[in-house]
Amino acid sequence: MSSAFAKVQKLFKQLPGLGYRSAERIALHLLVEKPELKGELIAVLQEAAAKIKRCPVTGNLSEGDVCDIYADPKRSKELVCVVEHVSDVWAMERSGVFRGTYHVLHGKLSPIHGVGPEQLNFAALEQRLASGEVAELILALGNDIEGEATCHYIQETLVAGSAIRVSRIGFGLPSGGGLTYADSATLRSALEGRRDFNG
Repeated sequence: MSSAFAKVQKLFKQLPGLGYRSAERIALHLLVEKPELKGELIAVLQEAAAKIKRCPVTGNLSEGDVCDIYADPKRSKELVCVVEHVSDVWAMERSGVFRGTYHVLHGKLSPIHGVGPEQLNFAALEQRLASGEVAELILALGNDIEGEATCHYIQETLVAGSAIRVSRIGFGLPSGGGLTYADSATLRSALEGRRDFNG
């Protein structure tokens, strides 16, 4: 195997969901079987890298000053659903059950993995809460130890003493599960069955 091919394969293997064989197949497909796709893939990735950034308000993907969901005047800015990843926003949007806005933390607290508050998108959330526009935070984080710790941090550090309602989804979501792979009916049940979160 050439060293150049090995570098490509190694890079693909770092992508989520790809193992050694999948990375090998993709690399072979792009370099040998369909080499005409290389240029298009490079161009599309370069364009996306130049245009797409994190929304400074929500942490969602954005090509403008703010993300499309936050900019939509039909969405309630008083209702904010806090999620771990952008893929969770997409899962909620596919379900069509939520008409508020989101806040993407880009992970959850995990001291054992070196993820503290500084590594997550808490500063922007704190600014949103201080602005007075948020009436309710819906915590839609994973139902595991790190997700619970993150919820407690938000309740005790960012919301304590304010009039902001904090609720937590979870009904219908398996223990240790997240939003990304939940179906629309499960997400609807989880959102409608949310309960107050009392830290």
